[in-house]
Amino acid sequence: MDTSAQVSAPPAGGGHKQSIEFDDRTVRWFMIASIAWGIVGMLVGVIIAFQLNFWKLNFNLEFLTFGRLRPLHTNAVIFAFVGNMMFAGVYYSTQRLCQCRTASDLLSKIHFWGWQLIILSAAITLPLGLTRGKEYAELIWPINIAVALIWVVFALNFFLTLKKRNEPSLYVALWFYIATIVTVAMLYIVNHISLPTSLTHSYPIFGGVQDALVQWWYGHNAVAFFLTTPILGIMYYFLPKAANRPVYSYRLSIVHFWSLVFLYIWAGPHHLLNTSLPKWLQMLGMFFSLMLWAPSWGGMLNGLLTLRGAWDKLRTDPVIKFFVAGVTFYGMSTFEGPLLSIRAVNSVSHYSDWTIGHVHSGALGWNGFMAAGMFYWLAPRLWRTKLWSTSLANYHFWIGLVGILIYVAAMWISGITQVLMLNTLDESGTALKYEFVQTVNKVNFLLFCRALGGTLYLAGMGMMVVNIWRTAKSGAAANETREVFVEAKSSKDGMGWGEVFRNDPIAYTFWGLFFGILWFFLPPFADVMALILCLVMAVLATRAFKRDPRSWSDWYERLAENYLPFTVMVLISVVIGGAIQIIPTVTVNKAANVEDRLQVMYTPLELAGRDIFVSEGCYNCHSQMIRMLKPDVMRYGDYSRLGESIYDHPFQWGSKRTGPDLAREGALRPDPKWHFGHMINPRDLSKDSRMPSYSWLLRKKTNIDALPSKIAVQRRVGVPYEAMTDDVIKDKARVQAIGIAKVLVEGNNPVSIPPDAKGWEPQSEDEAKAYLADKQIVALIAYLTKLGTYEDVPAKEKSRLINPVLPGLPDDFRKMTSEEPKAAQPVTATVTAP
Repeated sequence: MDTSAQVSAPPAGGGHKQSIEFDDRTVRWFMIASIAWGIVGMLVGVIIAFQLNFWKLNFNLEFLTFGRLRPLHTNAVIFAFVGNMMFAGVYYSTQRLCQCRTASDLLSKIHFWGWQLIILSAAITLPLGLTRGKEYAELIWPINIAVALIWVVFALNFFLTLKKRNEPSLYVALWFYIATIVTVAMLYIVNHISLPTSLTHSYPIFGGVQDALVQWWYGHNAVAFFLTTPILGIMYYFLPKAANRPVYSYRLSIVHFWSLVFLYIWAGPHHLLNTSLPKWLQMLGMFFSLMLWAPSWGGMLNGLLTLRGAWDKLRTDPVIKFFVAGVTFYGMSTFEGPLLSIRAVNSVSHYSDWTIGHVHSGALGWNGFMAAGMFYWLAPRLWRTKLWSTSLANYHFWIGLVGILIYVAAMWISGITQVLMLNTLDESGTALKYEFVQTVNKVNFLLFCRALGGTLYLAGMGMMVVNIWRTAKSGAAANETREVFVEAKSSKDGMGWGEVFRNDPIAYTFWGLFFGILWFFLPPFADVMALILCLVMAVLATRAFKRDPRSWSDWYERLAENYLPFTVMVLISVVIGGAIQIIPTVTVNKAANVEDRLQVMYTPLELAGRDIFVSEGCYNCHSQMIRMLKPDVMRYGDYSRLGESIYDHPFQWGSKRTGPDLAREGALRPDPKWHFGHMINPRDLSKDSRMPSYSWLLRKKTNIDALPSKIAVQRRVGVPYEAMTDDVIKDKARVQAIGIAKVLVEGNNPVSIPPDAKGWEPQSEDEAKAYLADKQIVALIAYLTKLGTYEDVPAKEKSRLINPVLPGLPDDFRKMTSEEPKAAQPVTATVTAP
């Protein structure tokens, strides 16, 4: 059994003692901010949960719809609640582990206030509909630049602190902090590269399948490196402190760290299984996701076994309760995650409430409970007093635990129930039995249970607010001061780059990875040889380690005393997986490589309508990806091809179907009047619909003047629009808008336009047509009736790299997809301006 000391014994070489005053004020600030933003984020979550039961809770206000508030909820919980909690834990533990004060108080202040301003900006812009339309990456480009700059401030402060540290060896928690800082920077920058069209709008440089891959490379690893690795670092510091026990196994922590950091970055494609993502990427994501079982559970066991000899504290100490439950939820979530990455299981879980339950078991159980445990442990130390009420903290634990269990169980049952209903055939066996809205009605009570569970969890957070506030009020804020020993001559940071890379551990690891990667890409027979060579490297490495284990451990101990080489090794580990996944898709996502169908580009008005669709957050409830599954094809039409979203910046494949898929909406519902009625009052067309009314689209004007800059940026990101003057772009949009308005107000059953705020309503067809022509509802209709439009491309020889998603489909599936829905055509194809 290994243990780890946090402070080295004084060396024989001599030194002196030095008094250090730690910067605990920054820790207090971040802790208070985390609790405050946590209440806000979870309150918004409870509101949108109840909106799924009671659509009137949208209040017919554009700023309070589910589509606008859901990104606010996710960003507030991830970046505001967990982010501030992470910074509090990092600042507190890093100073103690380095035995020195944070490098710069000024940088700490800039970091704190900059981060809060970023969160405040998000809280303002997201309800306004200012979004990039990518999950967990919705913030507009000026805010993203601010995030990058403040992250650099944080990183600079952290690494300068490591540089001036008085403790030579980097403790395990610091490894996880290093991985977080380096990897989050890489992920955030790559996924947020955009070209602005205005101060509040931009298009990502990636589109279609490439954007989907980059987004979930970021989205999955945001969970890994923002919500997992820093909290594991906090676990490795605060859990032993709370239990007054050393970490169970230092050696296990080494295996846990490096295997987790290397494997996690590859697993993103499991969010895109059974889609038009190339099959090799799907299999790669599934393969590495399954391997994550081992390191994740290794970390969980290392945490729980740290409590050996201290389990009696579980009965009385709320801090231990929260930590044990949090680590247990980490184990449950990291077991369920790889399970959901198996393609057969994913065909059931994806787009369903099962995934929502999985996500919240991690966010509420792992992140939320670890935060509560850390706050209850920190508060008495930051304010030099006792916790105001241990019993209230215990109440918080139990009410929060019950809330999580109700929430997660309801989502598991809801997701599986709804998918089984969606996949059920009628008695003839040739058609689906249930309409989508019927499945939503079936799980209505379960959705209410979800909202109830969230409310209970929020109530527990309220108890913590009272407890921490009363604790702070009963004490006095003060910085801790302690004496530390400063070595006269330290062994830290003296490792040369040759010593870093010229050794057996690096050599065997490099060649093993090299042949393992070739295994994925080489043609038949050659790939088998690469796999054999990879296994040979593993055997040789094992023999070398057994022959001289001391040299391997000495090298790693030296590495752990050198923060810069250690950081470089972490960066290399995470870059490998990202590059191998993303770079090949640069060649895939081009029109020249599309093998079946090619998307028809959006007209200027359709592009404006798409931006309105994104702004309203419709991607939060509707997917645009018909998977290669029989029930999907029977319900929505022929399965989606890679080329059918090639010009989509951003992609809109979605991750949850609260409503039906829209990939072929234009073919299934080409009538503009249907869409008009559906947007203005969904209950007129489906009495049980939970969708809010979008009546403001009938009042707000489409920004036609912004289209020339948008088309120009679209061309720069690779969409092959022909050269057009600004006036031509605007004229095209106006002509199409007038044509759609004409269809809406003429013929049988013309649409009814309700009076505006001043009581005015059109008195004739011409007035109605003129009124509608420049409104957002018309642009959105243009977009919705375009969805599913494609052109066939000549068959090409299929290469290994751009292999179709699922070759060799069974005959019955081929028959099912042989009668394809006709491609939707733009409404103005047969309509001209008067």
